[in-house]
Amino acid sequence: MQLDLLVAGARALPVTLKPECLEAFRIYGEELIAWNQEFNLTAITDENGVQIRHFLDSLSCILGMEEANERLTGKHVIDVGTGAGFPGLPLKIIRPGMRLTLLEATEKKVHYLRHVVERLGLEGVTVVHGRAEELGQLPQHRERYDWAVARAVAEMPILAEYLLPLVKVGGRVLAQKGESAPAEVQRAEWAITQLGGRMRRLTQVELLGLAETRYLVLVDKVAVTPPQYPRRPGVPSKHPLMPKVQRPKDEE
Repeated sequence: MQLDLLVAGARALPVTLKPECLEAFRIYGEELIAWNQEFNLTAITDENGVQIRHFLDSLSCILGMEEANERLTGKHVIDVGTGAGFPGLPLKIIRPGMRLTLLEATEKKVHYLRHVVERLGLEGVTVVHGRAEELGQLPQHRERYDWAVARAVAEMPILAEYLLPLVKVGGRVLAQKGESAPAEVQRAEWAITQLGGRMRRLTQVELLGLAETRYLVLVDKVAVTPPQYPRRPGVPSKHPLMPKVQRPKDEE
């Protein structure tokens, strides 16, 4: 697998890819394409798409996670709804000193993740089969992480309830979003506050070879999440946290 697009795109971020990182990405890409023929892990199966829409898009998280020289080394990151490992595994490849938990609800993807982690010889990576609503109520996961990240999992009012309960006070949430990000953030502001978060920044990202607009949504965890959150599995997606609309007095 040739990685010219990844190298050029990473340089523009800017991210330096060492030879051992490029070899890991080559193996990762080949394993993804091979496994996808049988298990349908992703709709993106061509080499160029894997380089840009999976690898490079994942690496763009560095722009938000390492602002002001805050390095990921020693940080504990959880990637919620990771799918085939994005954005968590590409970040781990270039920042091997971070600890990574990959959370995925689909069993076939969990099998693939465990295989590719072993194939790449990555240390400090844990693959968990489960749902964010469940993990967020377990003492060994609740408010234990420095970072919670997610890509293409749910709209922000829902995603906030998945991610913020997992992050310790002083930690942060990063969500990768498309062009709907500004509107989603506006709808999610009340939920973010209720869950102990505070909106930090919305950053537009330009990726080499990708025409559509991408955003990084950054949220600070500033207070303990109330114990009733996250609610039981399925409830956040059916009933996202929203402020109650006050009816005019003449309608009461």
